[in-house]
Amino acid sequence: MKVALYPGTFDPITKGHLDVLHRASVLFDKVIVAVAQNDPKSPIFGLEKRIQLIRENIDTDRFEVLPLEGLVVEFAKKMGAQALIRGLRAISDFEYEFQMAQMNRNLDESIETIFLMPNEKYFYTSSALIKQVARYTEKDTHLVPDNVHAALKQKFHSSGNG
Repeated sequence: MKVALYPGTFDPITKGHLDVLHRASVLFDKVIVAVAQNDPKSPIFGLEKRIQLIRENIDTDRFEVLPLEGLVVEFAKKMGAQALIRGLRAISDFEYEFQMAQMNRNLDESIETIFLMPNEKYFYTSSALIKQVARYTEKDTHLVPDNVHAALKQKFHSSGNG
């Protein structure tokens, strides 16, 4: 069975992430979405909420969503994954992703990194940009699933939040 690991913070999951995930599912029998705690990025949603938002948008027969534990390559090995999936939107992503892929190869050269590009309508989409827009407006950008839009509205526009 060909297994891939799609690691990320997914704070929040976007339609671009989901597009990359579905592209990966064409290449692999099973794709595991590994959700990182990633405290340095100061996620607005807790780990369990991010996992829930992802699970509500995928076919759980074809995909698995798990909290990422430890180093990505070690977790991939533990899960039986032969590859890491990384999304590339623009040339600005490439340098960082290339460095990470080289470090992962240095740590375990048996795990390959596969770069996939989302549909061009998601090239400018990023979780950071989505959060920035959601902080100031309740307008639906149509770049996140409905459940994520609702969660962002609740996070930023409910009384007592800000």
